[in-house]
Amino acid sequence: MHTPSFERYMECLRANDWDGVATIMVESANKLADGGADFLICPDNTVHQAFNSVASRSRLPWIHIAEVVADEAERRGYRRLGILGTRWLVDGEVYPEKLRARGLEYVRPTSAERNEINRIIFEEPVRGAIERTSVDYLRGAIERMKAAECDAVVLGCTELPLAIDESNSALPPLDSTRLLALAAVHRAIGKTVPASA
Repeated sequence: MHTPSFERYMECLRANDWDGVATIMVESANKLADGGADFLICPDNTVHQAFNSVASRSRLPWIHIAEVVADEAERRGYRRLGILGTRWLVDGEVYPEKLRARGLEYVRPTSAERNEINRIIFEEPVRGAIERTSVDYLRGAIERMKAAECDAVVLGCTELPLAIDESNSALPPLDSTRLLALAAVHRAIGKTVPASA
């Protein structure tokens, strides 16, 4: 495991510098390759927007977080997914690209929802707490996605499962971080991910 400075990533994100994000990820990948890793994962959904540049410069193979989520959606028979995450993630093509490749549909948050969800992520759970009103807001966004005929919702941010889970979501949540971790474990021990994962 290698974790570069969060602030280095944030400087790149604020500047819309995806080449800079890729450089940080490749530096990290090289350290892990030198340390003996066989393959790589990144639990940060947002920085996957730099993934294509990273994968082409990496000495090791990667597991893509959105591909793992798309795999799980297919296994469960979901056809239309809501996508929650940072503004950078939901504005980008990380999930749409992988979902379209499987014939899966998706719904993004509205512009107002993107701004508020982004605020919630960066002001609350990353600082160790989340307000009840914020949980209710997230639940409301999911309820709107259900009304838009989604049959599951992607929790496309590491912090979202701190607020949303199966007990309070109107749609079955697909916890991207947990699914990526399970895929990595199964790959490391040479097994395929079981249908019930």
